[in-house]
Amino acid sequence: MTTTARLPKPVSDSWQWQLKAACRDLASSRFFHPDHERGNSRDERERNAKRVCHTCPVIRECRAHALATREPYGVWGGLSEHERRTLVASGQVA
Repeated sequence: MTTTARLPKPVSDSWQWQLKAACRDLASSRFFHPDHERGNSRDERERNAKRVCHTCPVIRECRAHALATREPYGVWGGLSEHERRTLVASGQVA
């Protein structure tokens, strides 16, 4: 029989906040850019994504997750990829 002692423990409690997210039933393409998206198209998509984020009851949890895990892509917690990188680089995030 295979031992399960080394497997990670369930983490559903850590992710419970996602069940309340305003983006939960929306297309991921709203938050993650397609290949080669630039300029006004990208800016507009990010603005629309952030509008959703700013109505979200779990924006803080989402933002904390994205910063802690260094999410490289998409809009998370109302922050774009560039905004998250800037915060991390400035030392405002541990």
